[in-house]
Amino acid sequence: MAVKVLIMEDNPVARNFLCRVVRESFSDAQQITEAGDLESARRHIALAGGPTGLHGVDPFRLILVDLELPDGNGLELLAELSQYPATKIVTTLYSDDDHLFPALQHGADGYLLKEDRFEVLVEELQKIVRGQPPLSPAIARRLLTHFRGSGADAAAPEAGLRASGSGSSGSTRPMPIDKPVDHERLTPRETEVLTFLSKGFTIKEIASLMGIKWFTVNDHIKSIYKKLNVSSRAEAAVLASKQGLV
Repeated sequence: MAVKVLIMEDNPVARNFLCRVVRESFSDAQQITEAGDLESARRHIALAGGPTGLHGVDPFRLILVDLELPDGNGLELLAELSQYPATKIVTTLYSDDDHLFPALQHGADGYLLKEDRFEVLVEELQKIVRGQPPLSPAIARRLLTHFRGSGADAAAPEAGLRASGSGSSGSTRPMPIDKPVDHERLTPRETEVLTFLSKGFTIKEIASLMGIKWFTVNDHIKSIYKKLNVSSRAEAAVLASKQGLV
């Protein structure tokens, strides 16, 4: 079965360019649907399971979302598709914080700049099957700079709060204890995927070992991250080892 891809882009030249990027990025056969505005994108999604991807309907597995559209903003679609079982990637010309962070907050799984070279976009999209978020190099640098700065700023007030709290009460506050993971919440399939993840296998390698499609592995990983309350394979592997899941 072909992997269903939706490309929402109002510029025909850019849309054709992104179609070529997608075809070059994945070895699986693709069924690419193009939409030039929000209304047509919503119609295509309604035919592929609706905003939540109804059971029994073959949903899109990859959605590329432009932000500025003739009839609205791509953020609207990201918000509507928060429960939709697809990898959602913003493809835009905007690299500023005012566009980047709202897109991530609305559920984007990656952020690519259309001005990047064809080879760069292909390489970034291929990161999906390796379990890495597709981010244009300029965006990755911006995120690192932002969180390095905010992390340092946040640490100081927190340390001061702990110090003042212990001084006023005469005793230190008890440290919170991590709640143990509920092992039963992971399905056998998810546990198998987590085992391979913790051993360093890529999504494509896991798919081959398990005899399933890469996007199915991707769905399992998203579910694992959500259930274990982690955001990376490193966190998942460490937690799985500590809790005896693998």
